[in-house]
Amino acid sequence: MKLRVVVLGAGFGGLELSSMLSEVIGSDLDLNLIDQNDSFYFGFSKLDVMFGNKKPDSVKIPYNSIVKPGVRFRKETITAIDPVNKIVTTQNGTYEADVLVVALGANYDMAATPGLAKYGNEYYTFEGAVKLRDVIPQFKKGHAIVGVCGAPFKCPPAPSEAALMLHDYLTRAGVRNACTISLVIPFGSPIPPSPDSSSALIKAFAERNIQFIPQRKVASLSEKTVSLDDGSELPFDLFLGIPKHVAPDVVIQSGLTENGWIPVDRQSLMTKFADVYAIGDVTSVGTPKAGVFAEGAGKIAAAAIIAEYKGSKNETAYTGAGSCYIEFGKGEVARVDVDFFSGPKPFGIHQEASEALVIDKEHFGSSRKKRWFGL
Repeated sequence: MKLRVVVLGAGFGGLELSSMLSEVIGSDLDLNLIDQNDSFYFGFSKLDVMFGNKKPDSVKIPYNSIVKPGVRFRKETITAIDPVNKIVTTQNGTYEADVLVVALGANYDMAATPGLAKYGNEYYTFEGAVKLRDVIPQFKKGHAIVGVCGAPFKCPPAPSEAALMLHDYLTRAGVRNACTISLVIPFGSPIPPSPDSSSALIKAFAERNIQFIPQRKVASLSEKTVSLDDGSELPFDLFLGIPKHVAPDVVIQSGLTENGWIPVDRQSLMTKFADVYAIGDVTSVGTPKAGVFAEGAGKIAAAAIIAEYKGSKNETAYTGAGSCYIEFGKGEVARVDVDFFSGPKPFGIHQEASEALVIDKEHFGSSRKKRWFGL
């Protein structure tokens, strides 16, 4: 009897888990990997797209490239999840599972920030990043704001990266002196687990005359004004926003969530429902919402599934460890290596920005492209 696994979502977590199960279980695996999109892209590639460094199609990897024993990709939209019976419904039919894995990530609630959709821009969706390819070149003078509208949000370094890369873009365009750049984030520092990374970023902001506004969120936008959550206001001519994040509606309607996200057992990533796992941004496990942490969670959930399949005990604990790359501009990339669960509190080790880490980041992407897609 083959092990029937249904994986919802083909991001970092879903791809890594599917790859591990295929490697170990092989022909005894019957895994359906379901995603509504036809291609994958690395989250950091959206920055390259929005600033015109790469063409949109060049960063997409088609899911039909996946050829792994026991794994079938299904481009379908999930309409219902029954975690009790482990049944998933899509527009094409139903899937019954022995093991169900929810890796559907986080969606964006544009309506939660009045005026964002009408007066601002966002770059957390691929479509938003593509739109900004045409918007940013039109900005030649005035006030630019990179602003976070809610927490938690994906990839905590991304707002800082956008501000630094916007500085570089405007400098190359010869209009930087006619523009101001402000960064609004809800944290007291850019990367809270790593004081060294935060200090390096704050220094970079000062060197580039980027105004850093910590411990604030964007509450609303009007035609030329951003209102913050303390009632203060900032003028703007270009707004690059990070929308409030929410779990997908189909996940909330399934009964899996508590306080907006799916709680899981930290040891196995299993939900309160037997043989139903959740990994990545859709959970409240306590790590940042970022691909590398979803990948790490995928490894742990896969190990738990494999151990149960083999009738053994899973000894692998989830440490919440991961490395995030930080674009500093000027052709340099830094890295922060973070561990959330091994010690008494989260801690991060900062690797200074360098050209060498640009190559390291490229290898990060190419190695996963090869592992997950064989390309």
